[in-house]
Amino acid sequence: MEDKKLEQNQREKPASIVNKSLLTGFVGGMIWSIFGAISYYFSFTEVSPASFVIRSFWQTSWSSAFLGEVLGVTGVSMVSILGALVYYLVLKKTNGLMPGILYGLAIWGVLFYLLNPIFTAVPALPDLTSDTIVTTICLFVLYGTFVGYSISYEYHDLNQPSSDNSSGK
Repeated sequence: MEDKKLEQNQREKPASIVNKSLLTGFVGGMIWSIFGAISYYFSFTEVSPASFVIRSFWQTSWSSAFLGEVLGVTGVSMVSILGALVYYLVLKKTNGLMPGILYGLAIWGVLFYLLNPIFTAVPALPDLTSDTIVTTICLFVLYGTFVGYSISYEYHDLNQPSSDNSSGK
């Protein structure tokens, strides 16, 4: 018999936790910024992903159109990779939903309170409507929960000792 393993019997090397975390950040940013764009379209909020990424820096006609929203969602997804990396480095060992919820609230506070002067297309916190505040807080909490729980789950799943009870004894 051959010493070579057949291709169908070889196992694919699993992706590292860091790579999965970065992918989780991108997907989370994509999902929740799409929901943010939909919320903006239906007037639940006066702030869209394009307001942060595109309209704050380019005041052109295309930035208010569909192309601006698509680029805004893409930009938020790319920046979200950094957010997932921060979560991985700082909070990966935490359990439960609460760290992710608090992480989402912290990101909301940083963007809407501390970094607001950078984003000229986003109104100041006192000028935002209550609908905008509630909607954006909910979106950021959902993003933080998605990213946080996914990263923590992967970390704990891959670092648990395997219980090998396949013999049935």
